[in-house]
Amino acid sequence: QVQLVESGGRLVQAGGSLRLACAASGRAFSTYAMGWFRQAPGKEREFVAAISWSGDNTYYTDSVKGRFTISRDNAKNTMYLQMNRLKPEDTAVYYCAAAVGYTIVVFSTDYQYWGQGTQVTVSS
Repeated sequence: QVQLVESGGRLVQAGGSLRLACAASGRAFSTYAMGWFRQAPGKEREFVAAISWSGDNTYYTDSVKGRFTISRDNAKNTMYLQMNRLKPEDTAVYYCAAAVGYTIVVFSTDYQYWGQGTQVTVSS
């Protein structure tokens, strides 16, 4: 069983930056493909970014390319999402997720483990 705990969400002004963290339990973190998703009020959960188990491969949804950076530190069992030039439309609950048996994953249905989420609010 994998437990994921997100942190770092808060209220920030448009144009500002935040770094989210996702801490994972267990010794197999370095074998998991990881990802970030978000869900805004009244909307479906959407894919934000994904990273391979090694950290060598990353993938982003178009709306965050050039502004967000996903990374991981396997020695610390932690994944990060650096978010720059934040916009009000980035406001959402951000979730991290882990997938076993994949190199890199973009579909939510392929992730087996999810965190509880952290709220990011961007004011205009």
